Amino acid sequence: MAEPGKGVIPGKLAINVQKRLSRAQEKVLQKLGKADETRDTAFEEMVVNFNKQMAEGTKLQKDLKAYLTAVKTMHDASRRLQDCLAEMYEPDWFGKEELDAAAEDIDTLWLDYHQSVTDKSLISMDTYLTQFPEIKNRIAKRNRKMVDFDSARHHFASLQKGKKKDEAKIAKAEEDLGQAQKIFEELNVELQDELPVLWESRVSIYVNTFQNLAGHQEKFHKEMSKLSQNLHDIMTKLEEQRQLKRGCTAAAKTRDGAKSEEANHSESASSPPERPGPPSSRPPSRLTPSPDQRQQHVALFDEEDEASGSDADKSTATTKQQCEPWSGVNLLNWDLEILQPVTLPASKVGCWFIEVKVCNFSRAERSKNGFTCRHLTTF
Repeated sequence: MAEPGKGVIPGKLAINVQKRLSRAQEKVLQKLGKADETRDTAFEEMVVNFNKQMAEGTKLQKDLKAYLTAVKTMHDASRRLQDCLAEMYEPDWFGKEELDAAAEDIDTLWLDYHQSVTDKSLISMDTYLTQFPEIKNRIAKRNRKMVDFDSARHHFASLQKGKKKDEAKIAKAEEDLGQAQKIFEELNVELQDELPVLWESRVSIYVNTFQNLAGHQEKFHKEMSKLSQNLHDIMTKLEEQRQLKRGCTAAAKTRDGAKSEEANHSESASSPPERPGPPSSRPPSRLTPSPDQRQQHVALFDEEDEASGSDADKSTATTKQQCEPWSGVNLLNWDLEILQPVTLPASKVGCWFIEVKVCNFSRAERSKNGFTCRHLTTF
C-alpha cells in the first residue's frame, strides 16, 4: 500500500480501497445469485478473439526469434567450415583466390539475411504486439467499471426500496450510478470499435511477415546457390588438374620405360642370331642327293611308316606329296633350315629332316623346274 507523501492523496487512497471492497462484495453477491450481472455476449466473444490473437502473435514472435537464433547458429557453423577449408587449401592449388572470395561472400550473405529477417519480420511483429498490453489493460478496466456500474445500480435500487427513504442518499446514489454508467459505456463503446479492427488486422500482419520472410529466403538461397556452384566448379577443376598431373606423370614413366626397352632391343638386334645346327654326333646333311638315292629313301620311309602307325603315315604322306623332280635347279638359291630331330622307331635312328624353302623362285620358275613342294627329305 502506498504511503502518504509519495504522490498519493490520502482521500483518494481511501476511495480506491472503498471501490475494491465494493467490487469484491458485488462479485460475491453475483456468484451467490443475489445480484444480477450485466452481460454482453458480443463483447465477450471479442475478448475471446483478442486473447487468441494475442497468444498466436506471441507464439509467432517467439518462433521468429528461435528461427533467427538458428540462422545465427548456421552462420557460425558455415563460417567455421569455410575457415577450415581455407586452412587446408594449399596456396599452389587451383582457385585459391576464388575460394577465399567465395568464403567472404558467403559470410556476408549470411549476415545480410539475418539482418533482413530481423528488420522486416521480427521488428514488425514486435510493433504489432506492442498494442496488445494496452488494450488488455483497457479491457480489464472496462470489466472493473462494469462491476462498479452494477454495484451503483444495486445500491441505488436498494435505497429506493427501503422503508425509510433518504432523499440525499438517493440523489447521491443516483449521481454515482450515472457517473459509473458513463465511464463504463465510454470504455465499452471504444473497445467494441477497436477489437474487431484489431482482429481483422491479424491477416495483414501475417501476410506481411511471411511475405517478407519468403522473399528474403528466396534471395538468400538464390545467391547462396550461385556461390555454392562457384565452389563446386573450383573443386571440379582442382580434381581435373590433379587427374591431368597424374596422367602426365604416368605418361612420362611410360615413355622412359619404352626408351629403355628400345635401347635394349637395339643392342640385342645388333648381333646376328645364331642358327641351330645338327648335333655334332650326327653326320652332316647332304645338300645334293642323287635322284636314285632320293627315291630309295622315300620308298624305305614309306615301308617303315606303314609299320610304325598313323603318326608316321601322316609325315610320310606329306613328304611324298611334296617331293617331285627338281633337276636343273640351283640349290644355292634355296634358304635351308635344319629342323630338330624327330623321334622315330629304332629303324630310323640317325635320320633328320632338312626343310628347304624355295624363297627366291617365282611361280613360273618353280613350275618350269617341276617344284611344287617346299620340303625335301633326306637321310
